[in-house]
Amino acid sequence: MPRLIDPGTDEAISLDELTDALDACSFDPHDEDEFAALGPLLARLGRNRMFLADLALAELKARCANQSAANGYGPQVFLLAPPNGRYVVRANFWPALTDPVVQVSGTAPFFYDLPHDHNFPFLTYGYLGPGYWSDYYEYDGAGEVGEPAGLRFVERSRLDPGKLMLYRMQRDVHVQLPPDSFSVSLNILGQHPSHPWIDQYRFDIRRGVIAEALTMAPSEALATLAAHLGGEAGRELVEHLAVSHAHPRMRATALAARLSAGAAVDATATLERAAADAAALPRSLARQALARLAS
Repeated sequence: MPRLIDPGTDEAISLDELTDALDACSFDPHDEDEFAALGPLLARLGRNRMFLADLALAELKARCANQSAANGYGPQVFLLAPPNGRYVVRANFWPALTDPVVQVSGTAPFFYDLPHDHNFPFLTYGYLGPGYWSDYYEYDGAGEVGEPAGLRFVERSRLDPGKLMLYRMQRDVHVQLPPDSFSVSLNILGQHPSHPWIDQYRFDIRRGVIAEALTMAPSEALATLAAHLGGEAGRELVEHLAVSHAHPRMRATALAARLSAGAAVDATATLERAAADAAALPRSLARQALARLAS
């Protein structure tokens, strides 16, 4: 389950003091101990009982102009410090089943009952309310969609007020459940250039398998556009990506884009190279296409 961290007892700080401290220190989000060491700073912000209310009031007076301009996370999230390539700071809202917003919108906007991992590490602190519940599992971070995940159930617990934890990327899996009453958590998300290419998964708990990937990099959508509208140059670029890109998901996406643009027979050489790919996703796609050509 997520790593429990001693929140310490240091005095409260402001949001500006938190971001100044984060900007001043060097940390690797993939180094568990280094990133965990930032946790007490988040707890100090959590002891500031007025900062979030002050920000919310100011945002309401401005008709949510700042959040509308910078917040790409949706209505569950109040963005406190936008992505800067190193970290994000945010507050997450967790309504109870009896709250009006859930009665109107349902639970889907709040990601309840969705078993998933994360492709980035993040720190979380119970700021307000009793805290949301989670069923916690662990896995080894290996496998692809459709394969057994090797999930190990750990416990059901909640993010109690003042509780500080580190969610470990590609290791901790949780199924978030509604709190007993409205709750708020504070997060520091670690950022790294590799994260868009690390798969985040949804899991099928009953079957114990990886159900689907939840991530997509912007360039993945552009590959299809290039294949269909880029002429010969676009097709050549997509074929190059299908066999040369560093990430198997992008290789598979580029291959699918090339096939969807038609004339698969003209891409036979690319398909034959992709059929020997070390990764299952592009390899399977290429072999299926070659089999169709041969039939």
